[in-house]
Amino acid sequence: MEPAPASPVYTVEVSSGARRTVRHWVLWPSWILTAALVLLFAAGLTVPPWAEYLPFALSLVVFGLPHGAVDHLAVPRLLGRKAWPWPVLAVGGLYLVLGGLYLALWFVAPVVAFALFVALTWFHWGGGDLHALAAFAAGEGEYPSGRMRRVLTLLVRGGLPMLVPLLAFPETYRAVAESVVGLFAPGRFGVLSWVFEPSFRLLAGAAFTLFAAGVLISGYGNAKKSGARGTWWRMDVAETVLLALYFALVPPVLAVGLYFCLWHAPRHVARLVLLDAKSAGALEMGRAMPALVRFARDAAPLTATALVLLFGLYLVVPGTGAAPSALLALYLVLVSALTLPHVVVVSLMDVRQGLWRRPVPGA
Repeated sequence: MEPAPASPVYTVEVSSGARRTVRHWVLWPSWILTAALVLLFAAGLTVPPWAEYLPFALSLVVFGLPHGAVDHLAVPRLLGRKAWPWPVLAVGGLYLVLGGLYLALWFVAPVVAFALFVALTWFHWGGGDLHALAAFAAGEGEYPSGRMRRVLTLLVRGGLPMLVPLLAFPETYRAVAESVVGLFAPGRFGVLSWVFEPSFRLLAGAAFTLFAAGVLISGYGNAKKSGARGTWWRMDVAETVLLALYFALVPPVLAVGLYFCLWHAPRHVARLVLLDAKSAGALEMGRAMPALVRFARDAAPLTATALVLLFGLYLVVPGTGAAPSALLALYLVLVSALTLPHVVVVSLMDVRQGLWRRPVPGA
């Protein structure tokens, strides 16, 4: 009887030295902080409402907003070309066209814009976790193995920050959604009221739990064929359970803001740093600070530009006020406009770096 064919291997190449540095400076801190918050809020910790907005304020300059401010350099580095002029102009045009169209959508159909923002973030944050799992955690880029299993993992990981807060904190989720839509069309969010009904949340929660469990269980059947892959499967399970508890226990504005700053963005920054030869060399030698300084320098100009755009939106969007909830709503509008072209750039990175394809033998 012939043995069953091995599952296709999808590789994302990162040197062992750089991988160790990223685990030490990016993965471990995020795991420890997230676990600590789970324990604290499970024990009854509460924070004042104003403090829940602090991570989003921090994200203006620390990792959050800057993590997308190097796309104009990431593309030429990814393709092995000079940054100026055409790659930079092409990425700039992409942001101008797609970001401008998304901003226009907010003025024309804010409910649609909000729903699309949730879907985009689900895809983008799920993809970020998938890449980190394949490149930084699994080591050889072999877990999860197979394109379909990676798609399913993306859907599970993206659903944790986007769906679990809706299930656990529907009133807060709705308040944020209404404040964002209300900037452009007060009272128009009622068309999505069914999303917050107990019956829908019960059905969505049960379906997502079964889906996530099924994805992890199916991964075990493949992972047990290799001791190394079994290790990464257990890590996948641990991260999934940890994030599920985190978003179910920590107030959603605080939870999503911290996840953005201290989980998603640093993983993407590590990925960007590895595209720069000098920074990648520093990570290989275990030196994270020089790489971080070079990234901050590269990200500073467009981060400042994004802050100027945020101020411009504050002047032109009719429903903006000075309350923290209104300022957060405006910030989310800007982030949504930047997310669409950012997702296009990151998707190009995924394809070029082999996240969705097997290596060609002998290539």
